[in-house]
Amino acid sequence: MTVVTRFAPSPTGFLHIGGGRTALFNWLFARHFGGKFLLRIEDTDRARSTEAAVEAIFDGIRWLGLDWDGEAVMQFARAGRHAEVARRLLDEGKAYRCYCSQDELTAIREDQRAKGLPMRYPGIWRDRAASEAPEGVPFVVRLKAPNEGETIIADLVQGDVRVANDQLDDMVLLRADGTPTYMLSVVVDDHDMGITHVIRGDDHLTNAFRQYQLYKACGWEVPTFAHIPLIHGADGAKLSKRHGALGVDAYRDMGFLPEAMRNYLLRLGWSHGDDEIISTGQAIEWFNLDSVGRSPSRFDFVKLTNLNGHYMRDADDGRLTGLLVPLLEAKTGTVLSGKAVARLRTGMTGLKERAKTMLELADSALFYVAGRPLALDEKAARTMADETAIADLAAYRTEVKGLESWTRDTLEDAARRLAEARGQKLGKIAQPLRAALAGSSVSPPIFEVMEVLGREESLGRIEDALGGTRPTESSAA
Repeated sequence: MTVVTRFAPSPTGFLHIGGGRTALFNWLFARHFGGKFLLRIEDTDRARSTEAAVEAIFDGIRWLGLDWDGEAVMQFARAGRHAEVARRLLDEGKAYRCYCSQDELTAIREDQRAKGLPMRYPGIWRDRAASEAPEGVPFVVRLKAPNEGETIIADLVQGDVRVANDQLDDMVLLRADGTPTYMLSVVVDDHDMGITHVIRGDDHLTNAFRQYQLYKACGWEVPTFAHIPLIHGADGAKLSKRHGALGVDAYRDMGFLPEAMRNYLLRLGWSHGDDEIISTGQAIEWFNLDSVGRSPSRFDFVKLTNLNGHYMRDADDGRLTGLLVPLLEAKTGTVLSGKAVARLRTGMTGLKERAKTMLELADSALFYVAGRPLALDEKAARTMADETAIADLAAYRTEVKGLESWTRDTLEDAARRLAEARGQKLGKIAQPLRAALAGSSVSPPIFEVMEVLGREESLGRIEDALGGTRPTESSAA
């Protein structure tokens, strides 16, 4: 058997983080078994489905790196096929027409509520003869579900779950206007797409019983179900925006890398021993549903950020530079020159060691592409207001101006010689140098910075600082 899974979101909003995890689990399961991962857009809610949401879903899945097989299926386009199945069930006596009006159904529910009974359709038209049908009255088509015994789902995550059939009523397959319901559409599509495993959130577990009955009525093989516990916030409460229940695109915009998101989402409810850092290749090799827990997982933004920092440090410098350039161009409002981009690429090793997101990386890299004179942050401004610091910086400029080799080692050696000659620690030389070259009290190793900036730019920035012409951040445009 070829394993076939699917991800089937409704395009009524962004691809949220829970949906991203569901897509990931389906993708990994299919790839682990060399099967297929399919995508279906359940756009039958025409009032709420939008093209923008469809594109956001496509974009989010692509950004996560989850390639799907074949063309995405649009559920609404298959409404005729769904209705055809309902009519076949009618012809076979496995479904029936129900002529109850909305007023009648409301009265039934109110009576059941008053008597403390479960609110279920009582099958009024289930066994009535066609000759009793009122002429010209609209009807819905209902499944003639079993009302004795029980329905058992052998769930790969939840174990065997069961419900007594008399607790389920005859669900509607076709509405009075002839349009198919969600439950009918899902079952028909999953069957026609050859889905072997339905992996989804456990909020769909109650749907599985009705869908199981519909599969049986159609004479189709029932797929294997796996219902994954939902994601909660760090406080154990239902996940909300304050916990991080944002669209996948928001995490991209916050500067997270897709491989870090895949790793983090994988570990939300799934484990492989004590392994925390799991590459995509390892995930495909190791993934199984036996290791999915039955308890809700907790979203931890701090843990995600730290994990992203790991992937930032391991990422290819050229790739990070490519991601960084548009962020810096947005910050500066200018198009970076080839020289500036090359400088970023050269300095990336030092920059990425301290950043946990792409936004942090952009902030820390800005000084490499900033125009002269640099703006000073508050601490750097205080440093450059100190006469001793200015004197140390001027002495260092003299020391390095004639260096034949402009490398971090020769530049550091010059600073050590100067510090020793002046009876100072190296930090006393490095502090004003960092302020002059980075406009900040924080940067990658300052002699590495000088090597990346090059002789001309480094000396130019030092001259600006000694001349007192540089603005502070508060006064800079």
